[in-house]
Amino acid sequence: MKRRILVVAAHPDDEILGCGGTIARLVKEGHRVSTLILGEGVTSRDASRDADNRRLDIGKLRQEAVSANRIIGVREVSFCDFPDNRFDTVPFLDIVKTIENMKKRIGPAAIFTHYHGDLNVDHRITYGAVITAARPMRKETVREIYSFEALSSTEWNYPSTFSPDIFFDITGTIGLKLKAMGIYKSELRKFPHPRSLKGVRLSAECWGIKTGLGCAEAFKAARMII
Repeated sequence: MKRRILVVAAHPDDEILGCGGTIARLVKEGHRVSTLILGEGVTSRDASRDADNRRLDIGKLRQEAVSANRIIGVREVSFCDFPDNRFDTVPFLDIVKTIENMKKRIGPAAIFTHYHGDLNVDHRITYGAVITAARPMRKETVREIYSFEALSSTEWNYPSTFSPDIFFDITGTIGLKLKAMGIYKSELRKFPHPRSLKGVRLSAECWGIKTGLGCAEAFKAARMII
């Protein structure tokens, strides 16, 4: 059965880091996937959010996001402009309503989003907003919610531990994930930083080792209605 799937990410590149290989696989299997990116992902790097050069960077980052998502088969990428690493300064309801509007428009059966125990405040708030927007009421379309890790953030939130219970085999799509991640030139770092191409591959191989697969992506199920 072909389904509609929504990825809700806090920043451009989170969607590829967290579930790029899985989404590429699901698209190949015939499912329709849309991506919603809530934050602009740039302005926390300056003292002022209004720096003119950062507005140009936001445009470039969005172009990279569109290109990266096309590589894994996602044609619809929607952007919001919530302030980078400042989601806690925004009324929570505004974020929830943004997700609700997207959800009502496409009617997803499953959502992929951030892990609740992440170090990054935007990631934690995104998770909470998704859970709130997809409350299990009558006529709710969302029957599955998967939370993913974001390298260089989730694993840094000591002593919180990411304890996944769902694993997708991405042995056949790890190449697409790496190609898509390579589009995000400004977000990549040099190895041994976890947000390097080698780090992304090693993470997929590590989860593969733990599950008897070549490469895998790991998720914590927040909802699974069968």
